[in-house]
Amino acid sequence: MFTLVPSDFFDPASKREALAEVAVIGEESKVEHIEIPNYNAVLVYTVDEDSVVSASVILDIFNRLNECTEYNKILCSIQDDLLYLAVAQGKSLLLANSFKIQDFTSAQYYIFLSIKSLQINPEMSTICWLSDLNADEEMSLYRYFKSVVRL
Repeated sequence: MFTLVPSDFFDPASKREALAEVAVIGEESKVEHIEIPNYNAVLVYTVDEDSVVSASVILDIFNRLNECTEYNKILCSIQDDLLYLAVAQGKSLLLANSFKIQDFTSAQYYIFLSIKSLQINPEMSTICWLSDLNADEEMSLYRYFKSVVRL
């Protein structure tokens, strides 16, 4: 589990409470945080063996989001049965989330739901990927996006 907190509002002493506002966390779950200075945010996350979301994957996404060269930055990675997605416009981070998926089709559903809610036109946007895509998956994305880039 993770959440982002704007740096100006983050208090290290309240990190457990910040995460508890958006997710149910166990009593024994250890809560950590990492500053994401290029987006003026703090990543608050759990560290335990029951944690489904990988903090290292989402941190890698934040660190590599600036490698997407377009104004609309859409960066995805699929690890196991989770889609990690971050969307930014210029230097403003708009969304960072993870979604449990069954297959690539469900991953596309969450991508399109997210960018539609942000009013981003996929036909004018490039989508970037950190994880592997097979040829069919890449062609499926090309039907909707201006370009597909593997980082």
